[in-house]
Amino acid sequence: MKRLIIIIAVLALFPCLTVPVSAAGEEANTDSEIFYDILVDRFNNGDSSLDKQVDLEDPLTYHGGDIQGIIDKLDHLKEFGYTTLILSPIMQNASGGYHGYWIEDFYQVDEQFGTMDDLKKLVEEAHNRDMKIVLEFATNYASQTHAMTEDPAKSDWFEENDGSEASFRWADETVMLNQENPEVQQFLKDVADYWIEEAGIDGYRFHAADQADTEFLNDLTAHIRDNNPNFYMLGGILNEESNSGDLIENTSIQAVENSELFDPMTNVFAEAGTPLTELHEEHQQNDIQKGLNYVDTPYTERFTQKALENGRTPLTTWKLALTYLYTAPGAPLIYQGSEIPMGGAGFPESQKLVQWNSADEELEKFTNRIASLRTEFPALQYGDYELAGSSGAMSVFKRSYEGESVYIAINNDTESQVIQVDNIDAGKQLDGLLGDNIARDNGDGKFNIGLPRESVEVYVIEPDTGINWVVVAPIAGIFLLFVAGVIYLSRKQKRREADA
Repeated sequence: MKRLIIIIAVLALFPCLTVPVSAAGEEANTDSEIFYDILVDRFNNGDSSLDKQVDLEDPLTYHGGDIQGIIDKLDHLKEFGYTTLILSPIMQNASGGYHGYWIEDFYQVDEQFGTMDDLKKLVEEAHNRDMKIVLEFATNYASQTHAMTEDPAKSDWFEENDGSEASFRWADETVMLNQENPEVQQFLKDVADYWIEEAGIDGYRFHAADQADTEFLNDLTAHIRDNNPNFYMLGGILNEESNSGDLIENTSIQAVENSELFDPMTNVFAEAGTPLTELHEEHQQNDIQKGLNYVDTPYTERFTQKALENGRTPLTTWKLALTYLYTAPGAPLIYQGSEIPMGGAGFPESQKLVQWNSADEELEKFTNRIASLRTEFPALQYGDYELAGSSGAMSVFKRSYEGESVYIAINNDTESQVIQVDNIDAGKQLDGLLGDNIARDNGDGKFNIGLPRESVEVYVIEPDTGINWVVVAPIAGIFLLFVAGVIYLSRKQKRREADA
């Protein structure tokens, strides 16, 4: 009998110990991620012994951030809900190349950042926390001082910089790689394979993918995909006017930086009273379902700074923006220091070392909460997207996936607003998950979603109980504890009297 019980117990546990066959063969989906963008040199100094070129007074050289500094902050980043870290290029650079684009050796970690062993440790520690590591890969350039530029046999590996890269800040110190040359193509494939095999990284973000030769990029990404089906491949966008959809269609890149939405998002949320309908129109006009949505970059005015210039409180502004970033189609891409939140009036102020001792506790809690909601509800990751209603500068968006619907209400107005939504089954109510708000049927099948100025809420559909248990339950619990305490003390007193 005991043997039978053991067998039954093992069989019951067996499904939990296996990976579904369908899941094992599926390609990784970037929509399930929350990306965190790290400029390695400006993130965190974890090993001061590496600081040979550090000069904190010079904004155009190394400031001491390194791989160990990222390892030291993994628990912190995990608490915020970030699932994938994107590192700026870490290959060996020419002197002063803190940004990573003056590559002198495609096979070495920059000595200012650490060693290959440090990178392996970072990947291992990240994986232990169910996090992924993506490296930015610059396939377009090498440093003018790279040894191969002096090799006569490789003279056709390079082409003259014709000015098309003028928007790339560091282009003057680089040579452009001839991506149409088969030898260059094979070289870059070998480099890509090396870092995957040696360090076990989880993905690449291809720098300036919109400027790369499309046939080459298709060949490179297909090569990587064939050998690594669950490997992330992301596209960095240099020219905001580039058609990022072409990269998704013509290569194996899964998601690109959503440059089309950058200006609309920063303009809307940095100024109170701006309607959100512009964001919906942008979604309608452009196929940006597979975008990385962001409001901060290392080379532009920081979002916090822009909000301050418009007289907005950073905490309020970030709550509005984060709610949209974490619930809109695509995946959020958060630039380091946004959770502090840090200011900066453009480059180089936007690249200051992260000010770890200046964090806003309330913003930290909100970031953690909105991240947990995105993770909890698949509709916020994969769902269809529609505008459910607008009033003034307030909008309600709906995400639907496999029978689950989530309503996102964002009031960017300077006064309270109410929006009616319908097409919700009878006997249901909308429960708020951020502020414990409730919306019920008015009796005509319509639900009033009302919010104070500059506030947000995320609603899910639940049975209408007639009682807001989220509010009542804690009060009832306190009351029951009080009653239990009174009863306990009363009985204790009676025992004392009886003993006396």
